[in-house]
Amino acid sequence: MTEKLEVLVEGGKATPGPPLGPTLGPLGVNVIQVVNAINEKTKAFVGMKVPVTLTIDSKTKAFEIKVGTPPTSALILKEIKVEKGSGSPKATKVGNLTVQQAIKISEMKKDSMLGKTKKERFKEVVGTCVSMGVTVDNKEPKQVIKEIEAGGYAGVF
Repeated sequence: MTEKLEVLVEGGKATPGPPLGPTLGPLGVNVIQVVNAINEKTKAFVGMKVPVTLTIDSKTKAFEIKVGTPPTSALILKEIKVEKGSGSPKATKVGNLTVQQAIKISEMKKDSMLGKTKKERFKEVVGTCVSMGVTVDNKEPKQVIKEIEAGGYAGVF
């Protein structure tokens, strides 16, 4: 029989205390081993709450960890170090995302994005910036997407 647990942990900082320890203890798994595995898988999301799904086989005590990712918009805000996006994105810009930061976000989200290639995922991140009032490479995000489609940023992908 398998047990499934869904918890929200701070990236890279899960502890054997609540909510994990009291829940895992009765299942007979090595709590420290599970916590260390969660921290290893969530270290890219330090400072953010991350959804984690644990599947535990109660007979063999084997476990599987699936880590969800925060929304793309939350990752963008973290990278540009602002609290929230612009209320009027066309008129007010809240920050600038570098090409390297956009690539980093697209890599973090690659398992949950629709884009199959690095280029497509990069365009998804840039597209999210449009509605947030965030420039990319000090340009309007729509301009960056046009440049990518015209063959620009070739060395990036």
